[in-house]
Amino acid sequence: MNIKNKIRVIEDFPKAGISFKDITTLIQDKEAFKYTIDILASTLKDKNIDVVVGPEARGFIFGTPLAYVLGAGFVPVRKKGKLPGETISVQYDLEYGTDILEIHKDSIQPGQKVVIIDDLLATGGTIQSVAKLVEELGGEVVSMDFIIELTGLKGREKLKNYEINSLVKYEF
Repeated sequence: MNIKNKIRVIEDFPKAGISFKDITTLIQDKEAFKYTIDILASTLKDKNIDVVVGPEARGFIFGTPLAYVLGAGFVPVRKKGKLPGETISVQYDLEYGTDILEIHKDSIQPGQKVVIIDDLLATGGTIQSVAKLVEELGGEVVSMDFIIELTGLKGREKLKNYEINSLVKYEF
């Protein structure tokens, strides 16, 4: 199955000049969604993953079923103020400003093998921040996996010290 054919591309959204890659058409197709999770799991099955970490919100969509298939736990990473327990946080740069991500302090134990999953790798800033949180808690980032990679934004270069897998590539 070619999952690229299941991703809707919407030009000029959310503003002129942006070519938005919409995964809702992929996840609403039950065969395509299952196939996507199965492909992700097949590349990770021999890595003894303890925890799947996904940033909100689309990392949740792929992370929870992936964790289930791998027999691993799932840990959400959320924007500041959204998690109820004691957290650690990291601030990172956006195109115009900064943002803060948080993870529960007790969500990852030292030495646990972690895969980070998200729908899209663009500049790599968000995922680099997620990796910092995981590593601060003592987790070992075994792999970073994405449905889509925008190769022209060179996020892979920012994450060069990690194993990176993406299922579909677009220039932008």
